[in-house]
Amino acid sequence: MATTLELAGIRMRPADFIIRVAAVTGVAVLVFYLLELPGIAFIMLAAIPISAWAVIKIYTARREATFDDQLGDTLQLLSGGMRAGHSLMHAVDAAAIDSDAPMSEELARVVNETRLGRDAGQSLQDTALRMHSDDFSWVAQAIEINREVGGDLAEVLDHVGSTIRDRNQIRRQVKSLSAEGRTSAFVLFLLPILVFAGVMLLSPSYFSPLFATPLGIIVGIVSVILMGVGGFWLRAVIKIKF
Repeated sequence: MATTLELAGIRMRPADFIIRVAAVTGVAVLVFYLLELPGIAFIMLAAIPISAWAVIKIYTARREATFDDQLGDTLQLLSGGMRAGHSLMHAVDAAAIDSDAPMSEELARVVNETRLGRDAGQSLQDTALRMHSDDFSWVAQAIEINREVGGDLAEVLDHVGSTIRDRNQIRRQVKSLSAEGRTSAFVLFLLPILVFAGVMLLSPSYFSPLFATPLGIIVGIVSVILMGVGGFWLRAVIKIKF
């Protein structure tokens, strides 16, 4: 849990995060129960923890995307530092100071691990795995190969940086072209939930058989399962990998 919060950039202890989510869930369930809306209270019991998990995933994905966008400029800083006569780790340390989060945080972590005696190549590879960044993995591999065979690392980083900047440009174009599809998927997924919540607020007795009869409970469970399957299917359709 601590690693998950760290990757999302949420500076909070796991115990504090769990307590806050539990407190918000308890208050929401109590409020709707006192308003004689047991159906919505039951939904809140699951919806708030799921929403908290979704927020963590969104923050993590946003942080990883920012990391990838910063990589091209970071490689320019590294190659410039090495051309100025600095060693690789001194260049990484300088780039960590000059960069913004999350790049600065990850590079500072690499520097600290190296100072404690860990291999720099392994630290870079672990950063690529932690941030789910194929581009940074290429950088780590290029640095490791250069350490083994020699050569002008600054020039290698320039070539890798140019390739990564081109990939980022294509990625932004794809994201722009697929924006309509993502919006449609978002609306399709939320529409049944909003309609259900609206009917429960306006006419709570309308859905009472859904919670009071065995057939209604089965229908509700099947509906939730189908909504989950549909959500994963929509996500797979709109998520483009290249």
